Amino acid sequence: MYKLDNPKNNKKNVSHAFFLALAITIAEPSTVLPLIVSHFSDNVIMVGIFASLLRGGAIIIQLYAAFHAQAYKRVLPYLGKVFFFRWLSWLVVGLSIYFIGDSNKPLTLFFIGVGLFFFSFSAGFGTIYFKELQAKLFSKKYRGKTMANRQIAGAIASILSAGVTGYVLSSYEPPLNYAYLFIVSSFFMAIGFFSFLTIEEPEKINVAVKEKNFKLFMQNALLILREDKRLQLQIGVIFLSFSYYLSMPFVILNANTLFTLTGWMLGGFIMVQMIGSIIGSTFLWRNIHNYEKMLTLSFTFMILAFIIALFATTVYEYAFIFLLFGIGLDGLSISGMNLVIEIAPEEKRPTYTALQTNITSIGLFFPIFGGILLYYFESYSLIYSLSIVLLLTGLLLSLKLKTDEES
Repeated sequence: MYKLDNPKNNKKNVSHAFFLALAITIAEPSTVLPLIVSHFSDNVIMVGIFASLLRGGAIIIQLYAAFHAQAYKRVLPYLGKVFFFRWLSWLVVGLSIYFIGDSNKPLTLFFIGVGLFFFSFSAGFGTIYFKELQAKLFSKKYRGKTMANRQIAGAIASILSAGVTGYVLSSYEPPLNYAYLFIVSSFFMAIGFFSFLTIEEPEKINVAVKEKNFKLFMQNALLILREDKRLQLQIGVIFLSFSYYLSMPFVILNANTLFTLTGWMLGGFIMVQMIGSIIGSTFLWRNIHNYEKMLTLSFTFMILAFIIALFATTVYEYAFIFLLFGIGLDGLSISGMNLVIEIAPEEKRPTYTALQTNITSIGLFFPIFGGILLYYFESYSLIYSLSIVLLLTGLLLSLKLKTDEES
């Protein structure tokens, strides 16, 4: 008989997070990626577009993935295909920078965009399968702990990665240093993917009967959305939580206008953000099993970070901003995933997951809007203030989630 909350599965779950974070930290949307894009283009709107590409491609395919996944008794075989495609897309970014580089900057930027888009696009399938596995493998209380453990492991890996990133960026000239980071990190990514695929997955008993076609599935999914008021409110709140993306990719560019940003300093900011992740997951998120409360606290940390960003002028102030980012982002991630798992019926869990993720992930395109505002108004204070207003709105609505649960 399958054992729920199996420690072996927890270890593999955490190992996956460690090696994945070790790899993708080098393209962190708030630090390294904006500098890579700005090397190949002077247009700040491009920074917003590429920050969205790294995450936003996933929203296109998630409902289609859920259409199929609702009838799967096991999802690991399908997840293996997703992992391979993501790994290949990541490697393409590094190879394009290495072989094309500055010889044709627009072409290099194009291939970077293609790689990041397909890396994100394939995650649309992966997100559905991943959340389905988390729900099948772990109980509510244990799931919160294993997700916090994943965040801690990922943060530790990111700190190690930050040191390597700082060394590579300082030791080699652009764009070769960027190419080396992507190529080497792809091998770490492969280790994490392989580790996760060795998890012992139980067979799902309550599976939904798949509709005859995707159109009928969409009609049923929209019917669920119309009837479930709690899901509607939850989607609205989590969508607003993504408004940090309006400003976050540009914080590092603002810092670069105030003081000389060295490779080691950049690595230090990444390290501080990951220390924030460790602090948050160790002392806060591991011990909070009320995910509505976790979401509200996460909003608070993000709002505080942007308030400080409005007035920050020194390295130390920016370090504190990234520390708060690390705490807040992990809380948003853990609470968002667990909230939808908790309210979804087992047989319709992929559909609920896809609805929430698909709609809220439109917020992943906030960086494009932020880049446009920054381009035309040339005001970091404007985009910071707008993020604060939207996050504050989300915080107030998150309190309504708690009220609904208690009533």
